[in-house]
Amino acid sequence: MKIGICSDHAGFEYKGKLISYLLGKGHEIVNFGTDSPESCDYADFAHPLADAVEKGTVEAGIAICGTGNGMAITLNKHQGIRAGLAWNTAIGELVKEHNKANVLVLPARFISYRMAVSIVRTWMQTAFAGGRHARRIEKIPVK
Repeated sequence: MKIGICSDHAGFEYKGKLISYLLGKGHEIVNFGTDSPESCDYADFAHPLADAVEKGTVEAGIAICGTGNGMAITLNKHQGIRAGLAWNTAIGELVKEHNKANVLVLPARFISYRMAVSIVRTWMQTAFAGGRHARRIEKIPVK
């Protein structure tokens, strides 16, 4: 799978570790930054990731910031994005199964790296359930 990944300074450490983890699982990774732990603005990295997911140049995305909220808000401004914020594996599963999230957002300051890996693994292994959830997704306008 070709996965896009981005972070701000708060998620920089986890992003680097997740890139190594995902490469080790055979995935192709596109890193949209940041490339430093220096303070930066999450939107500068969220928008390019969202564009890549919308255009299909990556199959899915992972975004990491301090709370996850800044990334999620920014990503969800894009019409073709369904970014889901997850802080445990149950939420990671549900954002894919029920909401067909094409970008997973992680709150680095509130979860351990071990939990981040568990959430990513669960999210990637989960399929969209369809059915009544598909009807709900269809009600989200895409221009």
